[in-house]
Amino acid sequence: MSAISFFTTVNLPVPEAIEQVTAALKTEGFGVLTTIDVAATLKAKLGIEQPPYVILGACNPQFAHQAIQQEPEIGVLLPCNVVVRADGEGRSIVSFMDPTAVLCLVDHPDVVTLGNAVRERLQRVAAALG
Repeated sequence: MSAISFFTTVNLPVPEAIEQVTAALKTEGFGVLTTIDVAATLKAKLGIEQPPYVILGACNPQFAHQAIQQEPEIGVLLPCNVVVRADGEGRSIVSFMDPTAVLCLVDHPDVVTLGNAVRERLQRVAAALG
């Protein structure tokens, strides 16, 4: 675990891990708004080969709405990013942005409380995968 994220490892290649992560996020009320295939982009734009590395932009509409109501500028910190990347041994590392790490930048106690609630749900997703 780092100051900005927490992670788990799953015994699946990246495509299957993404499916499992997406389903687990859904059980906690999150949808995936964006999918950025970093490895494919680096290959297309720079000709660089890299192991699979995908960023999922996860959002819980209820929490997002509450946060925007409390702090309209909070959109620059949304959505919650989830990274799924290959570990080189056939497994995938799934890293979750710790929303408390970024939402503490907002000087609003209700937003910090909301960040804690989002973190708890994302930790349950990580636990369900591990």
